[in-house]
Amino acid sequence: MVFGADNLVATLKAGGIEVCFANPGTSEIHVVSAFDRQPGIRCALTLFEGVATGAADGYARMTDRPAATLLHLGPGLANGLANLHNARKAESPVVNIVGDHATYHLRHDAPLTADVEGVARPMSHWVRTAPDAASLAGLAAEAIAAARTPPGRIATLIVPADAAWNETPAEVARPIHPPRPAAVAGEAVRAAAEALRTGQRVAFFLDGPALREDALAWAGRIAAATGARLIAKTLCARVDRGAGRVTAEKLPYPVAQAIEALSTVDHLILVGTKAPVGFFAYPDKPSVLTPEHCRIHTLAAPGEDALQALAWLAEEMGAHARPVPVQELALPTPATGAVTPKAIGRSVAALLPDHAVVVDESITAGGFLYPPTDGARPHSWTHVTGGSIGYGPPVALGAAVACPDRRVVNLQADGSAMYTLQALWSQAREGANVTTVILNNRSYAILRVELGNLGFQDPGAAARAMTDLTGPALDWVSLAKGMGVPAARAEDMETFNDLLARSLATPGPFLIEAMMAG
Repeated sequence: MVFGADNLVATLKAGGIEVCFANPGTSEIHVVSAFDRQPGIRCALTLFEGVATGAADGYARMTDRPAATLLHLGPGLANGLANLHNARKAESPVVNIVGDHATYHLRHDAPLTADVEGVARPMSHWVRTAPDAASLAGLAAEAIAAARTPPGRIATLIVPADAAWNETPAEVARPIHPPRPAAVAGEAVRAAAEALRTGQRVAFFLDGPALREDALAWAGRIAAATGARLIAKTLCARVDRGAGRVTAEKLPYPVAQAIEALSTVDHLILVGTKAPVGFFAYPDKPSVLTPEHCRIHTLAAPGEDALQALAWLAEEMGAHARPVPVQELALPTPATGAVTPKAIGRSVAALLPDHAVVVDESITAGGFLYPPTDGARPHSWTHVTGGSIGYGPPVALGAAVACPDRRVVNLQADGSAMYTLQALWSQAREGANVTTVILNNRSYAILRVELGNLGFQDPGAAARAMTDLTGPALDWVSLAKGMGVPAARAEDMETFNDLLARSLATPGPFLIEAMMAG
């Protein structure tokens, strides 16, 4: 006989869970102790639940496998929902283990009693509550299979305390094999081929697996043979890019620019995503970004096999034997002088190491950071897919745990970083190879941009106060050091370049506070 928690952890291990990002409480103590009795899963403590869920998202983006989270009751899960929203939009597989009160204690409505299933459902595809200890092994296997169902899902298993501490026969549930990505229909391939043969202007709109290196190679062959454009979703979960890879242009974030970018497209072929829409609604601007004359074709929907679809289409178009039109290495010299987004983009492009992972939550600076790195050394780039800020430091933690041999560079807006500052402590504790670049413009600059977009060109004192991060100013060097992460400030690009080069060559985390000019 063992505790129910032992069967839970043993089944997680048998199902391929290698890491648990945890912020447990009293209700989860038996699960915590089960990790000692069932060794083999790496347990990474986080100081805030949003760090745990964001780290699980980052881990999944880099491995295509789920990590587990361990969260405390309804309020703890609620604290993690913002980054679960990003994970859901990224189609990341995640397995949440959430404790609850003992079943017989719920009727007393203790202070932490909550509708845990109700909290979980908006950000979860699969939610179950274990009725007893005997059910935990089977439900754990189901949760892993649910998370690994294409294109990647959020599974939440709620574990009442008595289900964890009651004794039950030892059991390790056999892993349940999730379905493979569905094959695309021949009709979809033929419709895409017909669009490409019209002689009209065709673009591919790509996300998910379609932005991985192998799939991009097939898309590049098709584009070279037909003249079609390759356009990546604005905020994609991960794109493999840089020298030796096929480059896809990124759809701009601002609505007017996105509409202009798509204005000449007659046929838009969707691969791994839906048709593009505006990030927000604006008065007198459309929500749909494609022109009225544009015909939309779905080659591969999310959850379908994008790699197979592009390879099939390449064969249909006679492009399967073409050389892959890869990006050449084009390294600029590092920037000098004042610290600006454009200068940082240039220096990052020059210094980024082979196979780095860039976690981008640069917000307003992003438009200056992404284009210069097209010809950088090969790397992967991730975005804040759901727009819920505070994604960067936790996702960087998860990516570093997933890929300890790859340097992670977190390009991070200062205001957004405050949402999940605690991730720095976990980076230090785990020895994560993360270089965090805080783009310190001392403001919520994106809100200032949006004030202008909505017609408020001269905001008053109240609006300015709600977009200003001074009085007091944030001291990121002190904040990082207080979390155990070495840090230094750069007030010119020469200092920035030196700090970035040294951090990229030194194991463990480091933070650079880049003081933006102006």
